[in-house]
Amino acid sequence: MFLKMKPYLVVFLFAFVLLVSCNEYQKVLKNEDIKAKYELAERFYNDGDYKRAKRLFEQIAPKYVGKPQGERVMYFFADSYFKSGDYYLSGYQFERFMKSYPNSDKIQEAIFLGAKSYYELSPKYSLDQTDTDKALNKLQTFINTYPESEFFDEANTMAQELTAKKQKKEIEIAKQFEKLGEFNYPILVSAIAAFENFIADNPGSIYREDAYFYRMKAAMNLAENSTLDRKAERYETALTYYRALMKSYPETEYAKKANGYFETIQKELNKAQALSK
Repeated sequence: MFLKMKPYLVVFLFAFVLLVSCNEYQKVLKNEDIKAKYELAERFYNDGDYKRAKRLFEQIAPKYVGKPQGERVMYFFADSYFKSGDYYLSGYQFERFMKSYPNSDKIQEAIFLGAKSYYELSPKYSLDQTDTDKALNKLQTFINTYPESEFFDEANTMAQELTAKKQKKEIEIAKQFEKLGEFNYPILVSAIAAFENFIADNPGSIYREDAYFYRMKAAMNLAENSTLDRKAERYETALTYYRALMKSYPETEYAKKANGYFETIQKELNKAQALSK
C-alpha cells in the first residue's frame, strides 16, 4: 500500500512546493523590500525560472543604478529576457548593459548575446530583413573585436547563415525580374543587371550558380525579343554567359537546360548573323 501511494505523495509534495513558491513570489512581488526581491529574483534565475526572475529584476533594476550590485542585476535582467525567448527586449537590455558597463567582465558575453537576440529575430528570407541587418552588424562587430572568444565559431556560423539568407532574398528578387520580364524588355535588362551585380558582390555564395544560369536565360530571352539589328549582338552575349556558366560550374545542376538553351542560342545566332549580312 505504501509503495502504491508513493507517486501520489510525490505529486502532492510537488504541488505543495509549487504553491509555497507561488505564494512567496506574489508576496515578495507586492512588497517594497528590495533585498528580498533581489534574492528571490536571483534564486529564480539560478533555478531556470526566467519569467518570474525577469519580473522581479524589472522592479529592482532602477533601484540598483549606480550601486555595486547594479551591474549584476542588469546583466541577469537582460539574460532573463533572452533565456525566456523575449528577444526584442533582451537585445534592448543587453545594449543598455553595454553602454552602462563597458568595462564589465561580462561585456564580451553581453555583446554576443545582444547580437544573438537579433539573430533569433531574423525572419524568413522573403520578409523584411531589418533585424537580419542589425544582427549581421552586431555579429561582425563581435567577430572583429573578439577573434579568440569561445563564442567566435558560433558567431561566425550565425553570420554565414544570415548572409546566405540575405543572398537568397536577393537572388529570388532577381529571378522574379527574369520571370516577369520574359516578354518585357526593360525588366529583362534589370534582371540581367541584378544577376551581374549578385555575381560580382557575392563571390562565395551558394546561389552564385543560380545567378550564372538565370543571367544566361534572361539574356537569351532579351535577344529573342530584340529588334533584328540587335539580335546577333545579344545572342552573342547570351552565348558568353552560357560559356561562363559551364566554365565556372562544369558539373552544374542546370546542365540539361543550359545545353538546350545553348542549341537554341546557336541556331538563332546563325540566323541573325545571316540576316544581318
